[in-house]
Amino acid sequence: MTNSKVMKWVTGAFEIFLGIPVLGGLIIIGTYYTPLVVMLVLHIITLILSSRNNEVKYGSILGIVTSLVAWIPFVGMILHIISGIMLMVSAAKKESTQPSSVSA
Repeated sequence: MTNSKVMKWVTGAFEIFLGIPVLGGLIIIGTYYTPLVVMLVLHIITLILSSRNNEVKYGSILGIVTSLVAWIPFVGMILHIISGIMLMVSAAKKESTQPSSVSA
């Protein structure tokens, strides 16, 4: 398992946890929105690792968007849940067994 897949599992789990309706909101507000900044950094790291491994990047990009707009109460909750699901789906995908270049 690549480092990017591990990071996708970790960030996906954190996103789903922050998407829990009341608990996630209380944690974010109670810590002065620090989890949003931490998640932004983690999503950027995951995006860089995914780019280096030529893996899908949509979960990390959605996570970055989520971190930037999650301060909006209900929008944030929904985006956290969607981001978490997308990250975990992309982490669970099988790696391609096709060669990276085709010789003629």
